[in-house]
Amino acid sequence: MLQPKKTKYRKQQKGRMKGNAQRGSELAFGTFGIKALETCWMTGRQLEAARQAVTRHMKRQGQIWIRVFPNKPVTKKPAEVRMGKGKGDIEHYVARISPGRIIFEAEGVSYDVAKEALRLAAQKLPIKTKFIVRRDFE
Repeated sequence: MLQPKKTKYRKQQKGRMKGNAQRGSELAFGTFGIKALETCWMTGRQLEAARQAVTRHMKRQGQIWIRVFPNKPVTKKPAEVRMGKGKGDIEHYVARISPGRIIFEAEGVSYDVAKEALRLAAQKLPIKTKFIVRRDFE
């Protein structure tokens, strides 16, 4: 009986994202933050739009941290191209977001300013988020 030829390369699949975030689920740097409640691939453009919204509202006071980084390449083949001929070119990069993951943190501004700034950032993101505050905040 003939065995199929084993190749060195495995076909890469997109995979499923299930479960909650194991790491990055608690505030590490700032007093305020936004936490993801859903699963998604977040693009670098979405993160940058949210960052700009926070920076504008805080009027460059305080400090913000972006806790996720888009390090997964997403490829796409051009329109009207026949099947085959290999994998497409890299179109953009995404960050994998699981429920419970902290996306942004802020520090050095009042509660009201931080809440509004992070609300504006959450509007730019494709998922539902929740505003959170450090436990020892008074």
